[in-house]
Amino acid sequence: MNLTLYKREMKGSRKLLVIFAAVMTMYVTIIISMYEPDMLKLLDSYAQAMPELMAAVGMTPGAADLLGFMISYLYGFILLVFPMVYSILRANGLVAKYVDRGSMACLLAAPVRRRAVALTQAAVLFTGTVLLVGYVTGLELAVCETSFPGELAVSELLAVNGGLLCLQLFIGGVCFLASCAFSDTKYSIAFGAGVPALMFILQMLANAGDAAEKARYFTFFTLYDPTGLAAGEGQAALFAGLLLAGAAVLYAAGVAVFCKKDLHI
Repeated sequence: MNLTLYKREMKGSRKLLVIFAAVMTMYVTIIISMYEPDMLKLLDSYAQAMPELMAAVGMTPGAADLLGFMISYLYGFILLVFPMVYSILRANGLVAKYVDRGSMACLLAAPVRRRAVALTQAAVLFTGTVLLVGYVTGLELAVCETSFPGELAVSELLAVNGGLLCLQLFIGGVCFLASCAFSDTKYSIAFGAGVPALMFILQMLANAGDAAEKARYFTFFTLYDPTGLAAGEGQAALFAGLLLAGAAVLYAAGVAVFCKKDLHI
């Protein structure tokens, strides 16, 4: 890795990180505050009126405790989509955007190997993902303890968010590989955004009803099971481990592709 480049790119990530952290702060705070009898009844009525729509975004009624409520209304859409969009935007800017603009020549003109540049950019994306998930975890703990002291199962939340981190690192790996593979930002975005978006749509279709239930076998989002992780199920932990291993493979593939590709500079 190149420390100077790493610091520069992390500084460039700061604005996006602040924006996404602010948006997730709003949603997490509002939704956790809804964990009260009157609001639960209202949400249950929405689920009865629009069962397919609510199920499509992973929102299911009848949560037995605070963590179950959070899983139902945060981990089916909000905490999946926003970190995913961050990875799409940042991954494209770390490699493909430099090549597309011809700026990569400046980076490689310095006495720094391609592998060091690629590993540094990968580390920047990795760090941003960890910071976002870590921030959300701290925020959830703080809001729950302030609003509903003693009601949150902390160890179970950490397991759920550990699986979320594995999923988001996998998505980041897909985006990073696309950024390294394509020299044109439009193709990098098309692949890096298209694949995760398609997988999420398939997951929504699978959640919506029996007619498209088999779609879950064609999306990696199925490997993330927050309810199973909260319950301590071995299969859910295994699936999270597979996502983490897949993320390592994707990042490594991105570095290898970047080192061997003809950059035309």
